[in-house]
Amino acid sequence: MSNAFEDVRRHMASGDIPSAVRALRPLADTVPLADLASEVRPLAEAVGFDDLAKAAGKAARKPGDPNRLYEFGYLCIEHGLAFAAVPAMREALRLAPGSARRILSELVAALEAEDRRAEATRELLRHETLLEPWPGQYLVAYNALLSGDLATARDRAAALSAPDDDTWSWAHGRLRRMLERADAAARVAPLDATDLRGWQFTLTGTLLGTISPHGFEVMTGRYAYLSDSYEACRRGLDRLSAALEAAGHRPDAVSALPGRSDGILALAAAEILGLELVPYDPDRPGTLLVAYDLSEHDEDVQAGLRDRAPGQVLYEHASRWTEPGTVPADFSCLQRQIGSEPWGGQLGVDGIGEADSRQPEAIARDIVTADGADADPGDGSAPVDADTDAAFRAFAAAVAPLWLTGPRAAVRSAGPIRSNSF
Repeated sequence: MSNAFEDVRRHMASGDIPSAVRALRPLADTVPLADLASEVRPLAEAVGFDDLAKAAGKAARKPGDPNRLYEFGYLCIEHGLAFAAVPAMREALRLAPGSARRILSELVAALEAEDRRAEATRELLRHETLLEPWPGQYLVAYNALLSGDLATARDRAAALSAPDDDTWSWAHGRLRRMLERADAAARVAPLDATDLRGWQFTLTGTLLGTISPHGFEVMTGRYAYLSDSYEACRRGLDRLSAALEAAGHRPDAVSALPGRSDGILALAAAEILGLELVPYDPDRPGTLLVAYDLSEHDEDVQAGLRDRAPGQVLYEHASRWTEPGTVPADFSCLQRQIGSEPWGGQLGVDGIGEADSRQPEAIARDIVTADGADADPGDGSAPVDADTDAAFRAFAAAVAPLWLTGPRAAVRSAGPIRSNSF
């Protein structure tokens, strides 16, 4: 079994702890628990997690002790190694049925932290006799929805009474809004394993402007790396205009979030939509707030955007889909993992070039004059009708009554649509 950990130990020897963790992750569910705990111990020691290192040592010595496995798993979750907690909690659950409710709660927490929502649903259903309505049956419905199992989500949600404890009232409202959005999207979208736009709206209320036409079999409408273009920026704003028309809503001004790229995009948006550009105020009603990439902004900025002012629209050009904790925009042009702005340093054969140092007004003019109608044809892997203007308008019209409603609630999950990351 030592060969299985060769890469982990090589990275440890070089002091590259993040790479060691990445190498250990795919092994966690297949190696013996004693060996897994033995490998976690030096990782924990290297970063000063003394409590986890101690618990890992105990679990390695007695992997048949459910209390030691529970402590090890619990501390793995606490220290960001939830993948290692999953097998430990599963074994503890098998060994100590008398403590099943407590262990099951942590097993589900570990699976949720790893975005393994279908597995979390299965574990909850397997132990359904232990579940109370709140939070147990709610967690069945919520995890089922995030895994794409609409039938189970609807069934459990329909039987779920309002919580007696106000602590869960917000979660109850979130689940109800998600299912209402699913019903609206399902009128014109399949909500299947390839329907990125439908699921994005269902889970976050975000209207996704464009679908990537590249590598559809593995990316399912998302980009991994994207060197952005002025044409894509223009296309996103044109799709936003179509969505606003479908919703019968017109903001009265445009504001830029506090960033250079945000300011450039806001200048273009104001000219394309024929609106006044005003200083940024997250509480100003009736405003189109423009961001290039919301994940670039800190928690203080994002916190001010979670509650929508009346008539306000939050626009984001490039959503970083690998960071689902970011406050969701009301409209996102595209989803990518990483990339650069058209005016940023572009990747070429000689490395990354210099950024465009022109004034924001001059760069915004390039967006305004770009041909947004000239869509990227891609590589032929996407369905031919996946992202036509007609398909987008039909979807926007179908969901318009529920768009721009409710709080902007982040969902810490990529949802049921899976894409490759690097």
